[in-house]
Parts: sequence; C-alpha cells; structure tokens
Amino acid sequence: MQHFRSSMAVAAVGLILGFYIGGLEVLYIVALLAVLEISLSFDNAVVNVKVLETMEEKWQKRFILFGIPIAVFGMRFLFPILIVAIASGLSISNTFNLALHNPLMYNETLHSVEKLIFAFGGAFLLMVFLNFIFDIEREEKWIKMIEESKFINRMGKLNSIKIIIAVTIGVMFFLLIKGNYEITLAYFIGILLYTIISSVDNLLGVNGVRNGIMGFLYLEILDASFSFDGVIGAFALSSDIFVIMIGLGIGAMFVRALTLYMLAKKTLTEYRYLEHGAHYAVLALAIIMLVKIFTPVNEIVVGTVGVSFIVAAIYHSVRVNRRVKVLIEN
Repeated sequence: MQHFRSSMAVAAVGLILGFYIGGLEVLYIVALLAVLEISLSFDNAVVNVKVLETMEEKWQKRFILFGIPIAVFGMRFLFPILIVAIASGLSISNTFNLALHNPLMYNETLHSVEKLIFAFGGAFLLMVFLNFIFDIEREEKWIKMIEESKFINRMGKLNSIKIIIAVTIGVMFFLLIKGNYEITLAYFIGILLYTIISSVDNLLGVNGVRNGIMGFLYLEILDASFSFDGVIGAFALSSDIFVIMIGLGIGAMFVRALTLYMLAKKTLTEYRYLEHGAHYAVLALAIIMLVKIFTPVNEIVVGTVGVSFIVAAIYHSVRVNRRVKVLIEN
C-alpha cells in the first residue's frame, strides 16, 4: 500500500482543486479523466517495469524522482502546448495564453494536428511490439500459434526485420492517405526515433543492463506515445487545460505507482504472461492510433482492448502456475 500513498495524496488534492474550480461537475470530470488515463496506460506500466528491470538501480530511482513530474506536468500539460505552438506557428507563451483564455481555439488547433501525433505514436508503439515479437531468444511464449510460428522464428534471425516490416507498412500507409507527406513523415520519424534510441541503448548497455540516460529517454517517449490518446480524448470531457492536467495527472501518478509496485513485487516473474499481454495491448493501441487517422475511435474502446489483453494474460498466468504447482506436488 505504501507505493500508492503519494498517488492517493495527489488524487485527494486534485479532486479538491476540481471541486474548487467548478464544484461537483468538475470534480466528476477530474475523476473520469483519471480513470481514462489509468485504463489507457495500464499496459504502459507493465512495459515500463520490463524496461526498468534492465536499468541500473540509480537510474530506476532517477526515473521515479524525475519521471513523475515529467509525466504529470510535462507530458500532460507542456507537451500539448508545445505541439500546438509548432503546428500553429505561435510562440509558446502565446499558445499558453491561448490555452488559458481561448480553450476552444486551442482545442481546435490541437485536433488539427492529431493525425500527425497518431502517426508518430502509432509508429513508435508498433516498433515496441515488433521488437518484442521478433525476440526469438525469449524463453516464455504465450500465444504459441503466433510466437512459435515458423515465420517468427525465421524472420527473427534477420536483424533488420523490424525495420523492413515497419517501412513496408509505412509505404502502404502513404498510399492509403493518398500521398500526405506530413503524416507520412511523422510516421517515419517515429520509426527513426525508436531506432536511434534502441541502437544507442544497445551500444551503451553492459551485459543487458541499460546505461541510464537512453533507457530514461526511451521510457519518457514511450509514456508520451501512450499519453497522446488520453490528452486528445480528454477534450471531449473538458476544454479547460488545467482540469485536463489535474485529471490526467492523477491517473499518471497511479500508473507510476503501479509501475513501482510491480517492480518491487517482481510481478512479471509471478505472472509469466503479463509482459506478453501488455505488448499485444501495445500492438492494439498502435493499430488504433493509425486507424484514428482515417476514422474516430472511442477512447472507451481503446481502454477496453488494452485492459482485456492484460486481464487475459493474468488469468492464463494463474492457470499455468496452478498447473505447474500441482505437477510439482505430485
């Protein structure tokens, strides 16, 4: 329970602020935004744990110390303002004033670039999944029909297979959007950024342990990719940027607390398929983000798909653990 004390304190303060800003109505919206963020980012917590397990202890602590304010204030408040500033050509100060005094126009500007955001985030998350699924050295397999298939085993031996698949999808994507260069560029920047971070991380890592800063950057960009949906979808509930930051910030705090809890309890060891479920949820989110370029997808669907994979993975892990226990006892 100690891992969630700070999150509960932040939640209490956030709900009080929500009530102070607009009474019970805003308090309710803040609570809904927090639930939205947790449901969309639960799989993010699981993937974070997997990365943190490969980092030095001092960088784990730095992720906790610096990662929370970056997640709450940076990604849920400053980052959307930066995106709108770049898209609109306004200065950051003018964009901040726009968010404060004309939230409807700010919302419209953010929505005008959402396709670029979805293309970038979708590509980055796609690379996260491809890196997982083509790791043929991974001992534990969940959906064996896919993970132990001849195609995965053969293609996994090619170092460039992830890039080949992602680029091929990018070319098809370019044709589907009828030559929209900006969206296509955003997609390939997502692939490029993942490749750069992954390559430098592998170069600096020692015996499989991530060497600090690159693992930290990877986690923050991963968090940003997961948070895109929540930030943009939040405007369906409120146009007040401070209300959105409070609600999503509460959710982000609980996601980080959940990350620390699972890291301390070694949850990925206890639930052998949890990592798998999280990565299939990542794939689902990547696909949904790319689909949203063409047609809207309700955030409830996004959250439900991700949680469903997690729940299925936990359930299957428990069943297999019980079966193994029975075999050992007999």
